[in-house]
Amino acid sequence: MVRRRDFLKALGAAGTAAGCGPVRRESRRTEDISSGQIVPGTMTCRKDTSGEDNVSLLGFGCMRIPVRDISDLREGEKYDQESFNAMVDFALSCGVNYFDTSPRYCEGKSEEIVGKALSRHDRKSYYIATKMSNMAPETFSREESIAMYHRSMEYLQTDYFDYYLVHNVGSHENFKQRFLDNGILDFLAAERQAGRIRHLGWSFHGEKEFFDWMLDCGTHWDFTQIQLNYIDWQHASGFNVNAEYLYGELDKRGIQAIVMEPLRGGALARGNQQIRALFKGKSPERSVASWAFRFAASLPNVLTVLSGMTFMEHVRDNILTFSPFTPLDEEEKATVQQAVEAFLSLSVEGTPCTGCKYCMPCPYGLDIPELFLHYNRCLTEQTLPPSPEDDGYRRARRAFLIGYDRAVPRLRQADHCTGCRDCIPKCPQRIDIPGEMLKIDEYVEKLRAEGGF
Repeated sequence: MVRRRDFLKALGAAGTAAGCGPVRRESRRTEDISSGQIVPGTMTCRKDTSGEDNVSLLGFGCMRIPVRDISDLREGEKYDQESFNAMVDFALSCGVNYFDTSPRYCEGKSEEIVGKALSRHDRKSYYIATKMSNMAPETFSREESIAMYHRSMEYLQTDYFDYYLVHNVGSHENFKQRFLDNGILDFLAAERQAGRIRHLGWSFHGEKEFFDWMLDCGTHWDFTQIQLNYIDWQHASGFNVNAEYLYGELDKRGIQAIVMEPLRGGALARGNQQIRALFKGKSPERSVASWAFRFAASLPNVLTVLSGMTFMEHVRDNILTFSPFTPLDEEEKATVQQAVEAFLSLSVEGTPCTGCKYCMPCPYGLDIPELFLHYNRCLTEQTLPPSPEDDGYRRARRAFLIGYDRAVPRLRQADHCTGCRDCIPKCPQRIDIPGEMLKIDEYVEKLRAEGGF
């Protein structure tokens, strides 16, 4: 049973923290939201611990860059640079100034695309965050890791990084191989000393004991990136650690948190029918996703909340939520707690995939993230009634199967998984991907076996 009192207490004084952005009257804020109009100059920002940076509370995550329509694809042009440029231009004009990327994102193309978009603007108008993403064994060596570091500078068209992360660490052995044995942690510390890294931090996916060790290992960390949302706050599953604990430990040490996965891989962007009705009944003018962003940003030791934005409508809606930002009040916190209870009441929970695509490419051609996305939507949004006797079951079953075939070509579906397990060590969530593929295949085949539409 979820403890309502503990949940509300956890946010505590965060309800009064609106960051360093300009204050607007609530009546003006409500009008802006309902009209869909973004008021220039109202993006809420927060100071970093050094006091040097005024960072937008909404951070632009660059892991889900828009792709071209399949009919418009040309060799080497899968990602839509023009659309991304427009999104970046609009975000900057509205006060978004933190852009997060990695050598691993978008099949290795993200940094180059981000660099092209940002380099058209004054370098002082934005903060770049990228990572040492030496996760594959062939990149563990000092030479390969340093080469990755310099390529990031080249692709991003910069001679310094504002925020640089030791990427996706979660166990002692992995950290030792990637950063200690090869001297890369010392190299990064020297780069910070030289001013080419302004703030050094790390992103966490892993064991609680390792998280504690990282905080006490003697290295000075300027920030830490953690998975935080209103489900994982007290109910993290799989390989994740409750965000309430992670945030609390950072807060005690004065290390600012950067939030990733505020929408839990998209599961909290729309919610199921019950959650949608709950949020829309409380505040019809706000999107369902905005509640998840506001939960994360209401915590005062959060520097910025990252959102992977693929379409301009994502950018607009998210900017509205933060321009200016209004923290959850006590009544709204109680509403979020009701959403937690509704989410936990689901008879089956989806796979905790965040769509990072680190598992790709699959050597046998499976589109792993898309399979999880389609399956999770069916479960978390409860689009398929639990029993064939329920009203609407036949129609919903047909819609799921047609959508499944349209989203994922037959030769890339779950039944083609060979169980090679090549994907498991690449997954930050440590998902048993072959086991989940088997579960999806059994689910789909059961629906198909019922016959007819």
